[in-house]
Formats: sequence, structure tokens, C-alpha cells
Amino acid sequence: MKERGFEIVKGYEDKDIHIPVRKTAHSAGYDVEAAEDVVIPPYKPGMKPTLVPTGLKAYCKDDEYFALVNRSSGPKKGFIMANSIGIVDADYYGNESNDGHFFFQYYNCNTEDLVIHKGDVIGQVIFMKYFTVDQDEVTGKRTGGFGSTDKQ
Repeated sequence: MKERGFEIVKGYEDKDIHIPVRKTAHSAGYDVEAAEDVVIPPYKPGMKPTLVPTGLKAYCKDDEYFALVNRSSGPKKGFIMANSIGIVDADYYGNESNDGHFFFQYYNCNTEDLVIHKGDVIGQVIFMKYFTVDQDEVTGKRTGGFGSTDKQ
């Protein structure tokens, strides 16, 4: 029985995508690589973050989620996550609009373009359990991918 893990999303099967790994026995996060080269322009007020594809989807138990978090070296290099931390729900896995492909959203705080190369470690995934309140009676169902829970 599968509990939690990573898979390569549709369309990236032949792109030499590496499944994330922890680097030490006590690391919480699984290091994730960029699936392709991406240029992140310097930040200007009003601009949208640059999405960096991973070529991956992740699965976990229904009462879990996974967090996309920056590495400590990210800000030192001038790039920061636009949403500080990304929360990806269990039902995002395999969704109909993008197969559950998760991306990291970044801003570049440098004055020059920041080039991310395929295979560069761009962030970490940490799997977490969550809890609900006694009065929780939600019945909604995910119908899409990125940002879809806002559209219900």
C-alpha cells in the first residue's frame, strides 16, 4: 500500500527527472530539482512570480499534505518563494488539469536575471499531518490543479 512518495508527471517521463531524496538521516525535507532551465527576472512591483517546474507529483495520506519550502541557500542566492511556503493537499495528486504537477514560485531579489538550470536543487518537500475541528463538515471536491480550491 502506498502511503507517501513521488512520481514523475505525464509528459516528463523521458526528461531524466530525479525522484527527491533526503541528504541525511535526520533531514526533514526531500530536495527537489528543477525539471528544466528557467530564467527568473529581477523583481519589479506588480510582477507575478516565476513558476519553476519540477516534473513531479507527490502522494500522501488523506489527512496529510506536503509543504514546499525554500532551502536556506535560496535567499543567499537572491531568490525567495513568493508564497513563503506552499501547501499542497493530498487531493492535488493526479488531478485532471495537470496530473498533480507541483511547481515552486520564486521571485528574484537580484538586479540581474537568475538562471536556474535543470537539475539545480530549488527547494524541499516536507510531508506533514493535519488536524480538523469537531464541526468540520466539508464536502467539496477538487476539480482542477493549481489554485483550483479558490474556484469552487
